[in-house]
Amino acid sequence: MKLATGVAALIAAAIASPAAGAQSAPAATNYPTKPIRLVITYPPGGDTDLVGRAVAQKLGEAWGQQVVVDNRGGAGGVLGTLIAKQAAADGYTLLLGTSAGMVLNPLLMNKIPYDPYQDFAPVSLVIVLPQLLAVHPGLAARNIREFIALAKAKPGQLNFGSSGVGTPNHLGGEMLKAMAGINIVHVPYKGGAASITDLIAGQVQLVISSAPSVVPHVRSGRLRALAIGSAKRSPALPEVPTVAESGLPGYEYTTWYGIFAPAKTPEAIVKKMNAEIVRMLADPQMTQRFQSQGGDPASSTPAQLTAYMREEMARWTRVIKTAGIRIE
Repeated sequence: MKLATGVAALIAAAIASPAAGAQSAPAATNYPTKPIRLVITYPPGGDTDLVGRAVAQKLGEAWGQQVVVDNRGGAGGVLGTLIAKQAAADGYTLLLGTSAGMVLNPLLMNKIPYDPYQDFAPVSLVIVLPQLLAVHPGLAARNIREFIALAKAKPGQLNFGSSGVGTPNHLGGEMLKAMAGINIVHVPYKGGAASITDLIAGQVQLVISSAPSVVPHVRSGRLRALAIGSAKRSPALPEVPTVAESGLPGYEYTTWYGIFAPAKTPEAIVKKMNAEIVRMLADPQMTQRFQSQGGDPASSTPAQLTAYMREEMARWTRVIKTAGIRIE
């Protein structure tokens, strides 16, 4: 996938622009003393934006300083991630990193202008979003076992939609193919909404998408949820079994978001951020807010977030290698 000329130019400009300078970091006891920018790597309106705005609101209330959301979509999340990397390491620019930006893009892209481990200081995991395997209600499959049996009876005749080549839901489908030993055809769309629209219309047979995007259609009867990709059932759809308990043990596919700061952000500030995020996510109101959207709030220490990223990279490396996926 080649970056659009305009986006490539923006990225080149971002690389050429120096960070805001190696300013002396404010004392953690006084932090923050001015507004904070939270970079979100996708446009307004999607799952990432909704989560980021909820986090920004709560942090702003706790700290008495505005947390300004800065949507910097482009190049599959690369542009916004790069902008956060180039910011001053003073605690006043944060990144809502995603599993796509911090794990998948570095694995899939030959040339990526950041290193998720060297260029960022992890602060905390924020949310894990279970992925639902949903089908059109007219398909003769009511659970994963029946879908696998149908796919084996009709090799190459069923297809699954995704939001594009190399996106998390594409890889979730490839993992399903590999683990179940089935041949279903990938149909990439320009965004997840288009794939769900075609699933409702019966143009594709399966979509694996985040729970917030699919749950309303399942509840209305326009789609059928076969299973959920997380290790445990979702509070939003407790009646929907996991893929693992439905006959495909070992299958686990979720996406996640976490807070990161530019590398070399003072450790004392990172610790203060982490403590506030842990407190925020323990709030029953915040838990209910995320769970009602199908997400699972999940705080962590910085070290736990790094370890989780490495586990994710190992798992997705195997999937990508098996499927032979690469984005140029």
